[in-house]
Amino acid sequence: MKKKILLPIFASFMFFTGMGVHEAKAATFTDLTNTAKAYIGVPYQYGGTNINTGVDCSAYTQIVFSKLGISLQRTSSSQYQQGTAIAKAQLKTGDLVFFNTSGSGVSHVGIYIGDNNFISATTSSGVKIDKINDPYYWGSRYVGAKRVANFTENTGEVKGTEVDFSIYASRGEVALKLANQLHLDTSNTNTSFPDVKPTSKYAGAAEALKKIGVFSGDANGKFNPNSPMTRAQLSKVLVEAFHLKQQGTALQFVDVPSTHWAYNYVNILSSNKITVGKGNNTFGVNDNVTLVQLDTFIKRLAQ
Repeated sequence: MKKKILLPIFASFMFFTGMGVHEAKAATFTDLTNTAKAYIGVPYQYGGTNINTGVDCSAYTQIVFSKLGISLQRTSSSQYQQGTAIAKAQLKTGDLVFFNTSGSGVSHVGIYIGDNNFISATTSSGVKIDKINDPYYWGSRYVGAKRVANFTENTGEVKGTEVDFSIYASRGEVALKLANQLHLDTSNTNTSFPDVKPTSKYAGAAEALKKIGVFSGDANGKFNPNSPMTRAQLSKVLVEAFHLKQQGTALQFVDVPSTHWAYNYVNILSSNKITVGKGNNTFGVNDNVTLVQLDTFIKRLAQ
């Protein structure tokens, strides 16, 4: 059984189609935003429906809502025909927001996630967060919003201790992908990590990365192969694994002040065009890395 941490994916929701509003009582606002943010960094591809190769705006919303058991039509214009119209002042997390980017009606859709922010698959930067009232672009192109599901308030109750590792990357998975990309010799499975047995599928990769100084273990020398990795931690791992150096100007993120331990690592990633952040002037230092984000970073490093 696949181990999970923090974020459950609710496979038991009933799917719906049509004009009505789905009562997504099993899903909270947090479930929606966590699922939506899990795909930040996925590249844009017109007509794309595969998170590994790229998606367009409506495929992205369709994928996110499908993870929560809610069925959306395929195109932004057809999604605009679903649900109930909502005034801009009444927007809630989970509402679909629509824009006219082509000059000929609804042509872009995103998901409202609160505080005037929405997340969507953009042609310029892939899946990212933007301001709905951005005066330079989105504000003047806003068309309207539709509520296709009613999500519940967050109760503070912990529903489980698990995040789906079909979405999030464990430290072991990071090791496997890096060892493969770096063409490391992973034949030595007798690791010095007390929590990684020689029979573990992560053993060879973990030891190979320790040998080149990328992983050293926690205070107890453990590798913790099934634990998630934050984006801040991954920035350090990538910089050290690929021997990256500062390459000029880097984007500055509001959640990575100069006093933050990962400041230099994040700056180096940004200066090498490996990351553009989450699109709302933040990097997401404490967010768990998703498999999609990991793959996106590695692909950019390989270019």
